[in-house]
Amino acid sequence: MSFLFLKGFGVGTEKFTMGARNPQALGPCGIQAAMAPSFTARIQLFLLRALGFLIGLVGRAALVLGGTKFASKTPRPVTEPLLLLSGMQLAKLIRQRQVKCIDVVQAYINRIKDVNPMINGIVKYRFEEAMKEAHAVDQKLAEKQEDEATLENKWPFLGVPLTVKEAFQLQGMPNSSGLMNRRDAISKTDATVVALLKGAGAIPLGITNCSELCMWYESSNKIYGRSNNPYDLQHIVGGSSGGEGCTLAAACSVIGVGSDIGGSIRMPAFFNGIFGHKPSPGVVPNKGQFPLAVGAQELFQCTGPMCRYAEDLAPMLKVMAGPGIKKLKLDTKVHLKDLKFYWMEHDGGSFLMSKVDQDLIMTQKKVVVHLETILGASVQHVKLKKMKYSFQLWTTMMSAKGHDGKEPMKFVDLLGDHGKHVNPLWELIKWCLGLSVYTIPSIGLALLEEKLRYSNEKCQKFKAVEESLRKELVEMLGDDGVFLYPSHPTVAPKHHVPLTRPFNFAYTGVFSALGLPVTQCPLGLNAKGLPLGIQVVAGPFNDHLTLAVAQYLEKTFGGWVCPGKF
Repeated sequence: MSFLFLKGFGVGTEKFTMGARNPQALGPCGIQAAMAPSFTARIQLFLLRALGFLIGLVGRAALVLGGTKFASKTPRPVTEPLLLLSGMQLAKLIRQRQVKCIDVVQAYINRIKDVNPMINGIVKYRFEEAMKEAHAVDQKLAEKQEDEATLENKWPFLGVPLTVKEAFQLQGMPNSSGLMNRRDAISKTDATVVALLKGAGAIPLGITNCSELCMWYESSNKIYGRSNNPYDLQHIVGGSSGGEGCTLAAACSVIGVGSDIGGSIRMPAFFNGIFGHKPSPGVVPNKGQFPLAVGAQELFQCTGPMCRYAEDLAPMLKVMAGPGIKKLKLDTKVHLKDLKFYWMEHDGGSFLMSKVDQDLIMTQKKVVVHLETILGASVQHVKLKKMKYSFQLWTTMMSAKGHDGKEPMKFVDLLGDHGKHVNPLWELIKWCLGLSVYTIPSIGLALLEEKLRYSNEKCQKFKAVEESLRKELVEMLGDDGVFLYPSHPTVAPKHHVPLTRPFNFAYTGVFSALGLPVTQCPLGLNAKGLPLGIQVVAGPFNDHLTLAVAQYLEKTFGGWVCPGKF
């Protein structure tokens, strides 16, 4: 995720200008850019307002004139039974030789060919290689040299189809992260987690789309274009692991790899009605992805599993973590009735974020009532006042200097891929003329990152708030508590709308800043057929609690719903 745009960028201009005239009006959480009185800052603000107005017009025109080009707004429902099995179920059937691996892979290839042109989730196929690998699995099983228990121990995901976010290295596949300067970058090796999953028997089918440099919550870039939500093609898939989210939701894959530093696993999982887990920091290796966080931000970047079925989360995490799995307690039995559940329906009223949809609040309350009356668990409503500073806490994390005193990596340098100099203002002018190779969210972030980056004084101020909130949450949760919180203020918005709601990602971003494990769980569809969901948060290294709750919620509320059946 990104530092994003100012609230005055297209919407909320009145509040922003009031803060500019009177910085105290914004209170302690005021944005530093609003306090810049220089002539240059005024010119930049004028340009941003003009650009915001232009984007609003473009967005509205795109919604009216650039809607779905397909006859249906959703893909066809799944008819192949193999596509409706979890990764664990498929692996078991393959090990037991009840199903041929080549038939499983072919079923997914057929589904991808049918559906992917609509959703644009997978941006590069490796079908030929996958079929060869599936054939090799079947040959190995035909030799009957190992019993089922040995096969399960060595290759828990034997023959299971896998997709991988394009930002991760997958040998022979592109690794551009949607950046035009890297369009010819081909991976010569596998990212650590990809190698671990392949070593566990999984078969990659291809790589999936992401936002440019993984820094926005709509997955669109100049190389691969835009991904579309399988529940309604006119809506976003989220970002930055959005291609992975919609690919899994559309039953074009069963397990996938994502990364998260502000919600890049959880938002796409929420918008696409699947499961996504952001592990406790430092458990799963991040090596082999671009861009890779460095310095103070390195700890907060988390690689994690995404999938349609909750039972695949823990086995995936065990494989992906490698030696880091020793930090967790995934084999500990969880007695859900004995857990303490806490819940909060919104952030407490930050003016930067949208109000939480009533659909989401009512769904959360249904969960709460069920846990209290049916499960018989302890459930408590809480009001954590510091949650309203979620965006500021995330920005503080991203502004922090490393242990060596070095400043965080500049986004504008990433845009140039550490070589080509990029002038954001010039790129803005080129974008208005349709000539820039960068997306407007990236240009906006490059223009504003210095204004949005907090000073040392402000960082220290909000660092104290973050430490206080983390202590409050950790003490509240202990080793037997979980916190239920909205995954986002709204269900999946239509394309372009995130430009007018840039700070909403803070509903997920705050838990990245706090360094806590979180699982996003689907909870059915709303009246318009769009996915609902909730975040389940636990204390540090208590990932097993959120994963256990995820499985329970899936059994109780149905989990993933096949698109096209609404």
